[in-house]
Amino acid sequence: MAKRDYYEVLGVQHNATEAEIKKSFRRLAMKYHPDRNPDDQTAEARFKEAKEACEVLMDGQKRAAYDQFGHAGVDSSVAGGGARGAGFGSIFEDVFSDIFGGGRGGSHGPSRGADLRYNLEVSLEDAAFGTEVKIRVPTMVSCETCHGSGAKPGSTPRTCQTCGGHGQVRMQQGFFSIQQTCPNCQGEGTTISDPCTACRGLGRIQKSKTLAVKVPAGVDNGDQIRLTGEGEAGPAGAGVGDLYVEIRIKQHAIFRRDGDDLYCEVPISFVTATLGGQLEVPSLEGKAMLKVPAETQTEKVFRLRGKGIRNVRSGHLGNLYCRVSIETPVNLTSKQRNMLKEFERLTEKGGARHSPKAQTWTDKIKSFLDTLVAN
Repeated sequence: MAKRDYYEVLGVQHNATEAEIKKSFRRLAMKYHPDRNPDDQTAEARFKEAKEACEVLMDGQKRAAYDQFGHAGVDSSVAGGGARGAGFGSIFEDVFSDIFGGGRGGSHGPSRGADLRYNLEVSLEDAAFGTEVKIRVPTMVSCETCHGSGAKPGSTPRTCQTCGGHGQVRMQQGFFSIQQTCPNCQGEGTTISDPCTACRGLGRIQKSKTLAVKVPAGVDNGDQIRLTGEGEAGPAGAGVGDLYVEIRIKQHAIFRRDGDDLYCEVPISFVTATLGGQLEVPSLEGKAMLKVPAETQTEKVFRLRGKGIRNVRSGHLGNLYCRVSIETPVNLTSKQRNMLKEFERLTEKGGARHSPKAQTWTDKIKSFLDTLVAN
C-alpha cells in the first residue's frame, strides 16, 4: 500500500512551521495512541503513520530531501526509530505525560523554587526620575534549622529505595518504555525518615522579607524589574526562584502619559485665546512657558519639546503636549455683561471675517434646510 503524503497525514501545509507540526502531531498522538485505543489496529496504524511523518518533517535535512524527492528521498528506517529531528523527543514526552499522567524524563532532584511577582505602584514622578522603594514580600525561605535538607539535625535524607536515587522510574506502556517521576520520592531521589520539626520535612518555611527595589528612571506601566534569587526557596535545599517586580503607575492629577510623552489640558480665557499671550504651564521639572498665538481656537495642541519622560532603554526624551481649553467666564457683573453684548454686536457686523467657523456652519445649515424644502 502506497504511503500517504506526510503533510496530508499531519494535516498541515507544506510551509508549516515547526510549532504547527508539533501541535498537529500531538493532537493525532493523543487521539490514536494504542494505549487509548486497545485492540484497534487502525488507530495503531494511524499513530505510527503520524509518528513517521513527524520524525521526517521535524528533521531539517530529511524534510528538504522529502520535499524534493518524496518518500524516495528519506531513509525508510525512519519509521523504525531512526535519528529524530530537533525537539521531537520532547513532543513524545509531552504526549506520554498527558496520556499516562507521568512526568518527563530528565535529571532527578527537586526543582528550583517558584518565581514570585510583586505589583509595585509608584507615582508618575518616581517613574520618570527613578527612586528606591522598600517592599515586604511573603515567601518561602530555606529552613535555618535543617539548612533546607528537610531532615532533623543529626540525620540525613536516605536514597529512595524505589528509584535508587535517580528520581525516575521506568514503565512499560504497550510497546513503549518510558520514564516517569518516581511516585515515592516525587523525583527528589531521596526520602526523609526523621523530618525536621521546624519545617515538617519540607526544607523551607513561610516568612516575610523586606527588600530594596531600585526603580530606574523612565519605567512605564507593565515594565518588570527582576531580582535574582529573591523568589521562593526550592524544596529540600533546591535553588531559589526570582522575584519579578511589575510597575504600576498611579493616576496623576495633571498629566496623562503615553509612552515617553505627557499630555495635559490647559484652560485659557477667551481674551488670551483671541489676543494671544504667554502662560505658565506645569511640567515634571517645574514651570514652563507656553506661547499662545492670537486667534487660538479651543482644543489646539501645543508641543513643548523635551518636556516629557526619558526612555528607560533608549534614552530618548519625550515631549509635553498641552491642549488648550477656552474657558467661558462665569459670575459676570452687569457691566461685564453689557460690555460682552457690545462686543458681540460689533463682531456680528464683521460676519465671517470674525467668526469663520460659525459662518461656515450657518451656510451648511441653510443648504441642508433648502434641500429638505426642495424634496
